[in-house]
Amino acid sequence: MAGVWGRAGGVVRGTLIASAIALVAGLGIGFAAGEPVRADDVVPARKLPADLCERLGDISAMLPENASPVFAQTGTGEVRCRALAEESSQKTYTAAAVSVRITPYGGKIAGEGEPPFRPDQVARKAFDREKGALVRDRPYPTRIDRQGRTGGEDWKISVVVLRDDLVVQVDYEAHPVTREKAEGAALVLADRAIWEAK
Repeated sequence: MAGVWGRAGGVVRGTLIASAIALVAGLGIGFAAGEPVRADDVVPARKLPADLCERLGDISAMLPENASPVFAQTGTGEVRCRALAEESSQKTYTAAAVSVRITPYGGKIAGEGEPPFRPDQVARKAFDREKGALVRDRPYPTRIDRQGRTGGEDWKISVVVLRDDLVVQVDYEAHPVTREKAEGAALVLADRAIWEAK
């Protein structure tokens, strides 16, 4: 009798193990077998707030004293914010332009029989294509590109920051300004955009 129960117990254990393996393997079996990816398998990009540029707050410190510090917002999927103070409108030799682009990425269809790319994977690929040196000691992956012009007081700073499915790019051009101040302001604005868009 013990032998019968022993064999029965072994069959039950074997069945449970086989079921568990089938369950785990089945999580990806559809894609591996080459079933087509449906539209609802691909995660869409998130929606950004309609007042996102307004949420970025006061940017007057990045512009000449008598310039309007109001961001103009365009776009719904990808949001762009821009403020401009042209030299012709200023009493002194000064000008500045600030632009912020906030892009939420959605998933993307991969190769045949492969699961779709997640939004954060697509965003990472976009970030890796951007120019600029990687910046260390930052809370999120960051690239920065610096272009200095006349006399070291005319700078264009481009900052790109990645967080999950979001890529934020800040372009800041100004004169006269030091590289350190222009760079610091662009980084702070990029971090603010990441925070407000999350």
